[in-house]
Amino acid sequence: MNALLSYLLKLSRWLLGAVFVFSGFVKLIDPLGTAYKFQDYFTAMGLERLSALALFFSVALSVIELLIGLNLVAGIRLKITMLSAAVFMVVMTPLTLWIALKNPVSDCGCFGDALIIGNWTTFYKNIVLSLLVIVIFVLMRFHVSKLKPKTEWILMGFSLFFVLAIAHLNYYYLPMLDFRPYKIGNNLSQEMTTPPGAPVDVFSTTFILEKSGVKKEFTLDNYPDSTWKFVDQHTRLVKKGYTPAIHDFSIHDENMNDLTDSLLHLNNYLFLIVAYDLNQTRTNHLSDIQHLYQFAQQHHYACYLLTGSTGYDVNDFIHKTGLNIPICTTDPTTLKTVIRSNPGVVLLYHGTVLNKWANAALPRFSTPLSSNPKDEMPKIPSAWKVVGLILLYILLFWVIRNLLTKGFTHTKRGNMFYHTTTNYSNK
Repeated sequence: MNALLSYLLKLSRWLLGAVFVFSGFVKLIDPLGTAYKFQDYFTAMGLERLSALALFFSVALSVIELLIGLNLVAGIRLKITMLSAAVFMVVMTPLTLWIALKNPVSDCGCFGDALIIGNWTTFYKNIVLSLLVIVIFVLMRFHVSKLKPKTEWILMGFSLFFVLAIAHLNYYYLPMLDFRPYKIGNNLSQEMTTPPGAPVDVFSTTFILEKSGVKKEFTLDNYPDSTWKFVDQHTRLVKKGYTPAIHDFSIHDENMNDLTDSLLHLNNYLFLIVAYDLNQTRTNHLSDIQHLYQFAQQHHYACYLLTGSTGYDVNDFIHKTGLNIPICTTDPTTLKTVIRSNPGVVLLYHGTVLNKWANAALPRFSTPLSSNPKDEMPKIPSAWKVVGLILLYILLFWVIRNLLTKGFTHTKRGNMFYHTTTNYSNK
């Protein structure tokens, strides 16, 4: 029976740990995206003054989730980890219930852009996770650690260092994995297209009219004669139709001419320098941006700067920086989704995203771009980079664990190695 309960404990902590690892990781690799979601919540709650701390909350939340998950999967520091998980669920479960009831934002952001779930689904998910926390607490007495407490703390410190390094890289560069519709390889025109025969939004409209002091509701099917006086009307969405992945992207020049269609169908390379807010745009690599524009002109490639700023802010930016790049207007929220850098550069060909660069890694081309647009795409897919990162963490964790385990001994006999492991109770 004890063996069965021990296996149940192991299964429960692996399952809970996997959810925490996934939730923390997908937010950690997109710290700015998570920060934007915090800002949405602060605005909805009337706490705009906290928006300046959004990035801090973003990284802190992601790190806490990821550390809880990694500890659960590895089975180290289980007592303090479960206390942290319990506090986390005590806070998040009522919060997600409030979000489900009030609906301040349509997407809670608990799994970043990797998995979009509704607010009620998020609350139900937290109920299940809370039950798992209770199960693990009940069965925790069957957990036996094979490591000394000091070894576990060092392993936990290594995990913290590794996680913070990931956050740093994904903040100063770009998310290792891009789950947004503007990711490399996507054709923006196709992402903006509604397929033929796709369902459309269905609305229901009711009219409130009055006659002889009596108010009644009517629809278009039973709308009364002219003796009734109109008072009010209400329209509600009955059935949601198809919504393209991209439905809010547009490019307008200084004269408000819509250039979206012409630029996305351009049979040539197109550089889009994205700076959603010119007042907050980093200017430490403006020479690289100017060089990029000159390179584009030299080789007859299109190049535009897209911003959500207008009027005085645009003129002030041009005056301060001396940049002479054609500037167009795009919704700033959309630009935050296009690339997580301010500024950042996106390379397209006939509407297909070929590559992206953050401000910290702007390209400096010296030769013309390839006649084959696919040659300008990253040589190593981002998914393989993530796999490599995960394998590196597992390898380093295993090496450090074995080096620190005092009961681990090697005896060489010919070509054979033997080891013994001493059990230590989890203190």
